[in-house]
Amino acid sequence: MFISEILDKRMEMNGDHVYFCTKCVNSNQRFGLQFDDKGVCDACNYAVEKGDSIDWEQRERELQQLCERFRSKDGSIDCLVPSSGGKDSCYVAHQLKYEYGMHPLTVTFAPAMFTDIGWKNYQNLCSLFDNLMAYPQRTIHSKIALLGFELLGDIFTPWHCGKEAFPLQVALKYNIPLMFYGEKQGVEYGGGRRGGGYPRQEVQDRDLDKSIHFLDQLVKTGIRYGVFKEGEIKEKTLEMYTQPEEKLMQESGLEVHWFSYYKKWIPQENYYYAQENCGFEPNPERSEGTYHKYASLDDKTDGLYYYMQLIKIGIGRCTSDASQEIRSNLITRDEAVALVHKYDTEFPKKYFRENLEYMGITEEHFHRTVDKFRPPHLWNKRNGEWQLKYQVV
Repeated sequence: MFISEILDKRMEMNGDHVYFCTKCVNSNQRFGLQFDDKGVCDACNYAVEKGDSIDWEQRERELQQLCERFRSKDGSIDCLVPSSGGKDSCYVAHQLKYEYGMHPLTVTFAPAMFTDIGWKNYQNLCSLFDNLMAYPQRTIHSKIALLGFELLGDIFTPWHCGKEAFPLQVALKYNIPLMFYGEKQGVEYGGGRRGGGYPRQEVQDRDLDKSIHFLDQLVKTGIRYGVFKEGEIKEKTLEMYTQPEEKLMQESGLEVHWFSYYKKWIPQENYYYAQENCGFEPNPERSEGTYHKYASLDDKTDGLYYYMQLIKIGIGRCTSDASQEIRSNLITRDEAVALVHKYDTEFPKKYFRENLEYMGITEEHFHRTVDKFRPPHLWNKRNGEWQLKYQVV
């Protein structure tokens, strides 16, 4: 059954006037991105701050002091690192264990459908670190993914919820006092509510809207449209996807820190580090929608997730990757523009049929759902083909 509703209200907040950062290739349609009076986005401004203003030696001393405060004497687990087996979390876990003498537990919330290379990298992770993986019931997971795609344009919705909630639940259950995320995404990639000068995750930084509001709305809509069978969702059915109450978090004393506060965050350098020290392997071919091979490799739904970003805000996977590499001084803006024009609108066809089967929908249903998320100020249809009105120049 086709659902015409859209629950992602952020799309209503983007104005019709489209412009691009003068340093990277991001546009003002990216949710939360802010620009200064020179047309430079907040992610690019923070990249300058990382290079010019931050004393990284002092930050490392702070990390050493933090680790000394929590390091166990008997080898028992003293910190937790959420990890998919990807380059960034491998880098964080390896640094903590082998450079700072910590004893991390890596915690994985399983993807919808492991790719071959994703499963291989997960096994490499488990060869180096203690690991606990949540593999939620596939029928329920796929139905939430379908509803996320139908209502939010986001097939990753159950994974977004679970990868935030489950590591926190594990930390509380096993009294693990310290947890490290990799980067603070809103700061590194733009749209963050607070700057990079805060090492700890606070209440306002927790992504509670997806885990509580969106999940609740998805379930209610799913019941209304018959996606869930009668009695299929009980009070605790979705507990694995739901973040702990704030009272429990405060009583536990758990500290959640961003590793990118302490170490200068350069994703390509993380890749080289993980490849050398953790056995991390890139894709054998270029990832669809972009030009590189080393990020977001583990899930067969990855390509569709990034494609829907393109549909909803007019910029895709290549835009994000190229913008980040401009800020890391790895490519020029002109090179990034050429890459965006070549790859950003590429359709993710490799696992397309498997994605349809996973959600239980037809190709016609898929395209009808995609088209309802196309903002009219970003898309034109000419001669039966959809075209973007704006691309970076």
